[in-house]
Amino acid sequence: MLDALWWLFPACLVTGSVVGVLAGLLGIGGGLLVVPVLSYLFPLAGALPEHVMPMALATSLASIVLTASSSARNHYRMGNTDIRVIRTLLPGILLGGLMGSALADHLPAEVLPRVFGGIVMLLALQMFVSMRVKATTAPFPSRVGNLAGGTVIGIVSSLAGIGGGSLIVPYLSHFGVEMRKAIGSASMCGVFLAISGMTGFVIFGLHHEQPLPAYSLGYVYLPALLGIAGTSVLTTGYGVKLTTRLPVHIIKQVFSVFLLLVALSMLF
Repeated sequence: MLDALWWLFPACLVTGSVVGVLAGLLGIGGGLLVVPVLSYLFPLAGALPEHVMPMALATSLASIVLTASSSARNHYRMGNTDIRVIRTLLPGILLGGLMGSALADHLPAEVLPRVFGGIVMLLALQMFVSMRVKATTAPFPSRVGNLAGGTVIGIVSSLAGIGGGSLIVPYLSHFGVEMRKAIGSASMCGVFLAISGMTGFVIFGLHHEQPLPAYSLGYVYLPALLGIAGTSVLTTGYGVKLTTRLPVHIIKQVFSVFLLLVALSMLF
């Protein structure tokens, strides 16, 4: 992949700039866009088929660690986090993140894109429907319930290479957590989820039978990580500013349709 760096790195810079704007505008994690883009770029750069999806997922999670940390820190400073919620949800999320990366490492190369496509399709439908259906609340679950819920969220998020905010926010709001606290707590949990999933991908990648490309840390491809994170951090603020000027609910509907198309392309 060394010969492809001259075009792969600029492509990741462009991807990161778009991811940053969408993250600020729609409040989503970048994995929903980063993973499909990298799964398209890595084969062109000469990556082996069995490496493509694990590398895309791992690099996406690593970029989330870098970009989401700033958001989580700002939410914490503004008092938008609920420590009780984070403390009860975090063990399951950490466990699920590792389990998801282990599962991704053992799934056949032709199956993993379909798993990602299925998850993205469900997330796109959830994004579209959530704007039309009135939310309901239920009593906050016990520690055991949150352990189970966090584990499922961690597994699904790690398999999709996302920070889990699109799952954690509706999960918390369903159980009566005020939306501002749900978003702030989800951003904090998302950082740890990404760290957990990324760590698993690094460990399993280091022990992979076939050698990975140069400049890889396990399954994390460092040039792509630096390109995506380098620009997404800078453009997130522009996305936040656009929320006051653009019809975000319409953009979310358009983006959910886009995600459905991405899911279908990964499935078929």
